[in-house]
Amino acid sequence: MDVVTVADPVALLECAGPLLADEARNNLILGLLGVLRDQPGVYPEFSLWLVRDGDEAVGAALRTPPHGLMLGPCSIAAVDALVESIEEELPGAVGVVPEIDVFAAAWGLREDVPVDVRFEQGIYALERLIEPRDVPGAARRAGEADLELLCLWLLEFSREALHEDDPDEARIEQTIRQRLELPEPSFLLWEDGGAAVSLAGTGGNTPSGSRVGPVYTPPEHRGRGYGSAVTAAVTRERLRAGRRFCFLYTDLANPTSNKIYVDLGYERVGDSRQYSFS
Repeated sequence: MDVVTVADPVALLECAGPLLADEARNNLILGLLGVLRDQPGVYPEFSLWLVRDGDEAVGAALRTPPHGLMLGPCSIAAVDALVESIEEELPGAVGVVPEIDVFAAAWGLREDVPVDVRFEQGIYALERLIEPRDVPGAARRAGEADLELLCLWLLEFSREALHEDDPDEARIEQTIRQRLELPEPSFLLWEDGGAAVSLAGTGGNTPSGSRVGPVYTPPEHRGRGYGSAVTAAVTRERLRAGRRFCFLYTDLANPTSNKIYVDLGYERVGDSRQYSFS
C-alpha cells in the first residue's frame, strides 16, 4: 500500500477515475478537483494524495489550506495508510460515511486530540425535477449589484448551516466575486414583490452533474415556499444546461429542509460528516 503525493489535479482525476465513478457520493471531491483544474487562482495552495495497492487506486484525499482534509472514497486499509502518511497538521476533516468516521477516529488517536462531529449532512441526488406548487415571485440571476446582499446572506448561512461562530467575511466575499465572474449562473435570487427573499447557488460540477447550494432564506421569509422555488429554479437551469444529475447536501438535523428537497425529487444516496480536531 503506497501513498503518493500528486502535484496536478488532472493527474489525480485520471489515476483515481474508477474510484470516483459514483458521482453522487463523490460529488464534493470531484467538484473541488474540477475547481483546482479549471480555476487555479481560487485555491493557490493545495495538497493531493492518492493511495495505491499495486496498480489499483484504492483511496484519494485533498486539502486546501486553511481548511481541513477532504477524504475521498477509500478502502479501510487506504484510510489507515493516509493516517500514517499525512504530515500536515489538520484542523478537521470531512467525507462520506463510513470512511470519514474511521479516518477521524484514527487521526484522533495518532495526534492525541479530541475528535468532535461539527455537523452531519445527507447527500441527495436528482435526475428528474418534480415542479413545486405555485409560489409567488420569480427567479433571476444574481450579479455584481447584489454583492452586499449575497455576502450578508452567506455569512448568515455559514453561521446557521455550517455552525461557524466567526465566519471569514473577506474569504466569503472573495469566493462570491470569483463565482460571479463565471459564465454560467452561480447564484439565483427569488424575488417576490420586487424584493429578494431567497437564494440558491450552484457550483462544483462533476463530469455529468452539478452541486446545488448554498440555499438560504432569511427567517422572516420562511414558510412560504421560497426556498423550494429557488432550489427548483437552480436545479431546472442545471438540467436544461445538459447536466444529467443535480446533488445537494442537507442538514440532517433539519427535517423541514430535507422534506422540501425530497418533494422536488431529490433522493438520499449517502451521508457526510465533518469533524474538528482540537
